[in-house]
Amino acid sequence: MAGAREMLVAIDVGTSGARATALDLAGERQLEVRRGYPTASPRPGWAEQDPRLWRSAALSALAGLMRELGSRGRVMAIGLTGQCPSVCLVDDRDRPLGPGLIYRDNRATREAAAIRRRFGDAEIHARTGHLPAAFHVAPKLLWLKAHDRATFGKARRALQPRDLVALALTGEIATDGTHAAATLLYDIGRREWARDIQDALGLPRELMPTLRPSAAVVGGLTASAARRVGLPVGLPVVLGGADSQACALGTGVVAAGPVSEMAGSSTCLNAAVRRPLTALEVTHFPHVVPGPYTTETGINTTGAAIAWVADLLYAPRGRRAGATDYARLDREVAATPPGADGVLALPILGDGERTDPDLRGAITGLSLRHDRATVARAVLEGVAFAIRDQLGLLTGAGARVSELRVSGGDTRLASWSRIKADVLGIPIVTVPDDAAVTGVAMLAGLGAGIYRDVDDAIRRCVHLTSPIDPDPATRALYDERFTAWRELAAARVARRRA
Repeated sequence: MAGAREMLVAIDVGTSGARATALDLAGERQLEVRRGYPTASPRPGWAEQDPRLWRSAALSALAGLMRELGSRGRVMAIGLTGQCPSVCLVDDRDRPLGPGLIYRDNRATREAAAIRRRFGDAEIHARTGHLPAAFHVAPKLLWLKAHDRATFGKARRALQPRDLVALALTGEIATDGTHAAATLLYDIGRREWARDIQDALGLPRELMPTLRPSAAVVGGLTASAARRVGLPVGLPVVLGGADSQACALGTGVVAAGPVSEMAGSSTCLNAAVRRPLTALEVTHFPHVVPGPYTTETGINTTGAAIAWVADLLYAPRGRRAGATDYARLDREVAATPPGADGVLALPILGDGERTDPDLRGAITGLSLRHDRATVARAVLEGVAFAIRDQLGLLTGAGARVSELRVSGGDTRLASWSRIKADVLGIPIVTVPDDAAVTGVAMLAGLGAGIYRDVDDAIRRCVHLTSPIDPDPATRALYDERFTAWRELAAARVARRRA
């Protein structure tokens, strides 16, 4: 491959499928290949996937990427990420035992509640950085232990999707702190497995993989994996981290001040802090880089709410795939004055929010004089109010929030960035492309010794746009509208609980 361009590859074992992405050493995406897989819901609240498809789709995507890349690129290392927390059990021959329970599987609500009762909210949050919920790994394992004893008794390890793919590529079993923290079985202060919690819950210690740093080389490609994907034997495979934590690195958020927003169908907000905050509403992870922690708060339907209003009002009849006119929505929203002429939207469209399952959506203040742009602007403003509410949790707990660095599909809407700046009152900086993938590639480069250190990786790979500063003229208006938005949210919860 003389003259071939040096590349790093990021593999993401996501919710709808796996993808393999080739990036150059400056963090620029060159090529991506995707392979899909389904999610099954055999009962209400259940969400399962076949772990064998996590593995086969990831390897197929990587092999397809290498075929398309051909002699144009020379891969230097592979980095890994994936949906988290999702889990499957494997036996002593590394074969998956039954379906994988993905993060949105809610069958283990009783087990999560039992953990909260046993330890208390303050203690379990202080130890793990999380409040127990059904989406964590530990409640899922307790459910499997109680309801499928035969399978649980055969289990050698409990692996998340990224871990399973690392095993398939290298033959090594390991996980990193970002994935471990999502289990409720990890001591975030000591950065090691909380063996006393595992013992108290009756979960065998050997189920948990060996802990390694996110930038560690977990192993080299095995001969069989190398043949399958078309890469050299021994190529370094770097463990990587959970997607939103990798996104924080990909936006350059490694110290206090800027906050990373991974803006997709939902939103994850991550700030770097020197030590975990005490606010129970704020989740914490070890960062993918040595030293800091990352906070995480989230909103279930941000980009999904924008897509909903766009498809409803800006797609032709029949709603052909890809026919929604986002450019027109962007122009019309930009031409609509701030405040949406009194229309207020609570864009909670997922039958509840992660912080409050009783929240539901609403649009108020409508009149015959309003057009589709007014409604669209109200939805965009409503999502911005939800982000402001989440950032308020961080500042209220003592975190510093100086600017928002946004990565993801909705950065294409210029009106959206302007609305965010004015509602939040801080500069908005967009990060081109997918910062989560960039962050994973940066970890691959750090593990393989391509970048000297984290600062070198950020300098070479993180490309920020010029900030969009808030307009002081809208401050009083949006402060008033935010107060009204919070009152609307509180009223909707009260009505649901009445």
